[in-house]
Amino acid sequence: MTDENDHASEVLAFWFAETLPRHWFGKDLAFDALLRQRFLELSERAIAGDLDAWSAAPTGALALVLLLDQFPRQIWRDTARAFAGDPQALDLSQRATALGWLEMEAEPARRQFWLMPMMHSEELAVQEAAQPLFERFCDPRTADFARRHRDVIARFGRFPHRNTALGRVSSAEELAFLQTPGSRF
Repeated sequence: MTDENDHASEVLAFWFAETLPRHWFGKDLAFDALLRQRFLELSERAIAGDLDAWSAAPTGALALVLLLDQFPRQIWRDTARAFAGDPQALDLSQRATALGWLEMEAEPARRQFWLMPMMHSEELAVQEAAQPLFERFCDPRTADFARRHRDVIARFGRFPHRNTALGRVSSAEELAFLQTPGSRF
């Protein structure tokens, strides 16, 4: 059986070397299927807490953040399961910041994904605390995207585009917002 460190390295190599940034955020059902085929089991194990030992070092912890935060959004797109790893990913993201792992990370793309769980949080305090980090450690486009996320949370207290998947009733204001370009991120 493959060593757990090999699994973490496989996750990072896949995300940062084998894929392109257009795969990270675009809706591509073929890519979602590939991600599901290759990483469904590891994402399930991460959400179940079976891979918590990875969080002891930066490399494993970043792989774990991907398995908990980004991969589920594509593996289980448009379902509640897509957000199942968010609390664990947020904890790792905040821990990485506190331990200086974010600051030690030289690669801009990796810094971005260290911070992504904060951008995905529906807690305004988390969004507010994350904004200066995005501005310091990421490119202006990513910082602007984080600002837009924060603004949605400040306005609605949640991300309206998640309402259907999470079984939440949308307000009239949220429904109107969802009709505007760029509202579904």
